[in-house]
Amino acid sequence: MFTFDPAIDMIQTGKKQFVKTFVTNAAVADAMIAFVDAQAEYTKKALKVSTDTATVLAQEALKAGQQATKFDYAKFGEGIMKAYTDMNKLVTKAA
Repeated sequence: MFTFDPAIDMIQTGKKQFVKTFVTNAAVADAMIAFVDAQAEYTKKALKVSTDTATVLAQEALKAGQQATKFDYAKFGEGIMKAYTDMNKLVTKAA
C-alpha cells in the first residue's frame, strides 16, 4: 500500500537542512528542528487517518453495492402489488 511517509520525510529533511545551514543561533535552530519534527509527526498521522478513512469508506461502498445487487426486486415488486391489491379490496368493500 502506498504511504506518504517518504515524501513527508524528504520535505522535512530539506527543512532541517535549511535550518542547519542558515540558522546560526543553536537554541533557535534546535527549536525550529523540534517544530519540523512535530510537523512531520502530525502530518504522517493525519494522512494515515485520512487514508484509513478513505479505505473504509470505499470498502463500505463496495459492500453496499454488492448488497444492492443481491436484492430481489421481483419479490419486492410482488409484495408491493399484493399490498396494493389488498388495499383496493378493502377500499371497494368499504364503498
